[in-house]
Amino acid sequence: MNKVSHTAHPRPDFARADFQLLNGSWQFAFDDEDQGVKDRWEQPGHTLPMTIEVPFCYQSKQSGIHTDEIHPIIWYRRAFTIAPDWAGRHVWLRFGAVDFEAWVYVNGRMVGSHRGGYAPFGFDITPYLVEGENDLCLRVVDTPDLSQPRGKQYWQRGLMGCWYTPTSGIWQSVYLEATGHHSFDVIHVTPDIDSREARINTLIVGEVKTPLMIEYEVSLDGRITHRGQWQTTTPRANLTLDMREAGVDSMRYWRPEDPALYQLTLTLKQEEQPLDCVTTYFGMRSVEVKNGQVLLNHQPIYQRLVLDQGYWPDTLLTPPDEEAIIADVKWIKELGFNGVRKHQKVEDPRFYHWCDRMGVLVWGELPASYTYNNQMLQNNVNGMMDFINRDYNHPSIIAWVPLNESWGVREIYADPKQQAAARMLTQLCYAADGTRIISANDGWEQTETDICGLHDYAADGETIARHFADRAQVEQTGCDWRLAYAKGVVPSGKEAFIITEYGGIAMQNKGAQEDMGGMATWGYHDKVEDEDAFLARYEDVTSAIFDIPYCVGYCYTQLTDVMQEINGLLGPDRVPKADPAKIRKINRA
Repeated sequence: MNKVSHTAHPRPDFARADFQLLNGSWQFAFDDEDQGVKDRWEQPGHTLPMTIEVPFCYQSKQSGIHTDEIHPIIWYRRAFTIAPDWAGRHVWLRFGAVDFEAWVYVNGRMVGSHRGGYAPFGFDITPYLVEGENDLCLRVVDTPDLSQPRGKQYWQRGLMGCWYTPTSGIWQSVYLEATGHHSFDVIHVTPDIDSREARINTLIVGEVKTPLMIEYEVSLDGRITHRGQWQTTTPRANLTLDMREAGVDSMRYWRPEDPALYQLTLTLKQEEQPLDCVTTYFGMRSVEVKNGQVLLNHQPIYQRLVLDQGYWPDTLLTPPDEEAIIADVKWIKELGFNGVRKHQKVEDPRFYHWCDRMGVLVWGELPASYTYNNQMLQNNVNGMMDFINRDYNHPSIIAWVPLNESWGVREIYADPKQQAAARMLTQLCYAADGTRIISANDGWEQTETDICGLHDYAADGETIARHFADRAQVEQTGCDWRLAYAKGVVPSGKEAFIITEYGGIAMQNKGAQEDMGGMATWGYHDKVEDEDAFLARYEDVTSAIFDIPYCVGYCYTQLTDVMQEINGLLGPDRVPKADPAKIRKINRA
């Protein structure tokens, strides 16, 4: 069994004890002629001719198929049985993520469909189950449509620039869960460090005809701090907790130096009969921008971020296993960074979990579409809402990035509609969340934003110093590449200024990153020859950023090499190209 089929719950931020993983070997088929619907492939008697290892996409080596051919329609099938002690309970079928549109069948009957390649979804399949073995079938459509949120997934065959092999179909865990006739659908916890309160907002599935009881237990470092219950007669049940312990004015903040996590267990009951039990967690922390500073818990924090694409050589967007996730988060810290800008990807929820536990700041970035139309707008709205809803409780996520480098809004500088789209997505983040800061269009041509984030890949520190000698000039003209703000946008003066991409240094002939089967590899500017040259350039450009008086952080490109783009601090095999201690010293950690 592959390591990804581990026994831990695939969503540690929303975990139930009663679950069953469905990862592993599935039947699989390409359906280029779209014959499956006509010929009723969803029926249990139809055998699919190929085998795939779920949750790895067919383009990856680990899937067992491994081809970069474009197949817009694919099918999956497997059998499953329900645990005997789940009899009489509701059974939910959950998907971590399926790119892009999925139709789900159980025993030949459609139970539902879903659009969106980065969001979880699920269905109550109880009415469709039979005794003994059950049949599960998926039809998935993933076309090279540029209105889909694609991120770094290339829309043609092969590789191009900084775009990579795409991911189609199932790419995160599939699992079953058992609940009662009522269950939790949403549990969001909003911390308020000023009032020393945590507001718990829940959404319960099922019509509430008689009162339901919710029991809660909060613990910190294994010690119970709060316990109680409250009653609800509506599907939305809310509670505000005083986080001071036993009346004492004490409370642990979540911060990189001390990432304190409060564990929260909610149990739903009706007449003392347990219906559902979910374990999540939260951190008591605040994030804001004030007078040009990013404040974490009301204290200025200088962000030393690294860009991370979240790709692995054999598994692409899917982490090979949880150990690989932990290793990457450890590397971020060991290299001297206190945060990560997860670039153009909504990551596996376990990544954010380990950033929560290890004290790594995260910027959550919506994967880009590459054309502007109403379908793109709808996809982006849905994608941003799904991102916020799933990952609301992660204290490590301190910023949302709805747009990057005007991708999908190429005319934003002067087009009122595209400027309105950026403002809409920004306001959506404020409306749906409000506890995090926003970089509205990271890189250039920004609309109203908390972060003035500019990208500058100058090869030397002298050039960086010249580009950013005067903030007022930068805000008017940009940084020798694109204008900093869109036409008509006037900075408020409150924005925090951060160089959110720089560096991109590639090294000549350094390990696995040069093995591209003859394809040209690249970084920004000329490749350096050896470790000493790499460290010299890294120190030159990074020190120049530290010397910008109004700059309150940076994001280096990037953590690892990805396919043809070899500007990582680590190779694709996660082997460092230079002494990590020396990189850490340059980062002044």
